[in-house]
Amino acid sequence: MIERKFISQKIKEHEIEEYVRGNLKNVGHSHTKMVKTPLGEKIIIYASRPGLIVGRKGQNIKQLTKNLKKKFNLENPQIEIGEVENLNLDANIVAERIADSLERFGPEKFKAVGYRVMGDVMSSGALGIEIRISGKIPGSRAKSWRFYSGYLKKCGDIALTGVDRSEVQARLKKGVIGIKVRIMPPTTKLPDNIELIGEKEEIVEEVKEDATEGKKKAAEKEGEKSEVKGEKKPKLKEDEKETKEKSPKVKKEKNED
Repeated sequence: MIERKFISQKIKEHEIEEYVRGNLKNVGHSHTKMVKTPLGEKIIIYASRPGLIVGRKGQNIKQLTKNLKKKFNLENPQIEIGEVENLNLDANIVAERIADSLERFGPEKFKAVGYRVMGDVMSSGALGIEIRISGKIPGSRAKSWRFYSGYLKKCGDIALTGVDRSEVQARLKKGVIGIKVRIMPPTTKLPDNIELIGEKEEIVEEVKEDATEGKKKAAEKEGEKSEVKGEKKPKLKEDEKETKEKSPKVKKEKNED
C-alpha cells in the first residue's frame, strides 16, 4: 500500500510538471517540484524568467493556481518560484534557448546558434555537451546535425544519473525541428577519478624531502667541482714558471757558441 502511494505521488508530480511546461512557454522553465505541507501542496517552479510566470499584478500565477486546483484535485496549492543557479548548465533552459532563437531568426543561422550556445556552456564549467538538431534545415530534406565538445558519458549508470538531458521542438514554416541537448555538469563524480585522502600529506612531505636532498647533492657536487678547479690552477702556473726558466738558459748557450 505504501509503494502505491509513492508511485501515485510521483505520477502526479510528473503530470503537474508536464502541464506547467505546456502552459508556461518562453519563460526558461527548468523543472517543477512538489512538496506536501500541513497547509497543503507546495509547488516550486524553477525558471530563468520569474517575472513572466508571475505576470502583471500576479494575474498569471493566480490563474495557474486555479487551474492546478481544478485539474489535479489539490486542496490548497501554493506556488513558489525558485532561482536556477547556472542557466548555462541546465539542459531544459539551453534547449529552449536554441528553439527560441531558431523560431526568431530562422533555420539559416542554426550553425551559429549551436556553436554560440556550446561555447557558453563550456565556458561556464561543463565537462561536456552534445546538441542534436534534426529536421528540414537548411534544405528541403530532413537532416541531423550534431554539435559536441568536451567529455560526455553515453553508457552506464553515469549516463542516466550524471548527465542532464532535454528534448524540445521548434515549430518553423518548413516543419517541426527536434532539438536534443545533453550536458555533463562539473558536479558529476566519475568512477575513473580516484582521490587518496589519507596519503596526501605523506606524499607532499616525501616530495619536499626529495627536493631538499636533491638540492644538497647539487650543492655538494658544485663544491667538489670548485675544489678540483682550484687544485689544477696552481699546477698550470708552476709549469709556466719552469718553461720560462728553461728558455733563457738555452739562449745563453747559443750566445756562448
